Parts: sequence; structure tokens; C-alpha cells
Amino acid sequence: MNFNWMAWTAPTATFFGIIFCLLVIMTVWELKCPGGAPRIGILHFETTRGDRLFVSLLGSAFIHIFWLALFGGLSLWWAFALSCIYALAVFRWV
Repeated sequence: MNFNWMAWTAPTATFFGIIFCLLVIMTVWELKCPGGAPRIGILHFETTRGDRLFVSLLGSAFIHIFWLALFGGLSLWWAFALSCIYALAVFRWV
């Protein structure tokens, strides 16, 4: 696919594609099982699935920013792996 008309790189397009897929999956999940069973986790306030997705995405952005600041040229796949572990932890305990 050619994304030159928007000056996007393949990683940028992949990033936004993944976020789009996550939103579609969360929408289907909400339609299939409405309400999302809000719960109170380690942060001591009620969160829904959407809240946990938002916290996961926000935290993952910070993980990548800190990774770039600390390790620069080292592969971002390690930051991605940390972000996935972080997201799993958020959905499990927050």
C-alpha cells in the first residue's frame, strides 16, 4: 500500500491500524457483552473496559517515549513487548 500522499511511513500506518482494530474489537465486545462489568482495581476507582484500554494506550505511549529517550537506537520491539505486558497488567489489575 502506498501512503505517500499523507507522508506516512509503514510503522505509522501500522500503529494507527492497530489502534483502529482495537477499537473495533472493543466495540464488538461491548455489543456482545454490554456494560463491561465495571470494577474497582488497584487504583481505587471504578474502571470499565474502555477506561482500561485508554490507560493501556496512554501508558504504552509513555513507555515508548521513555524507551527512545533512554535507549535511542535500540530496537523498539523491546518497548512494544513491555507495552504489551503493561496492557495485560492493566486489564488484569486496574
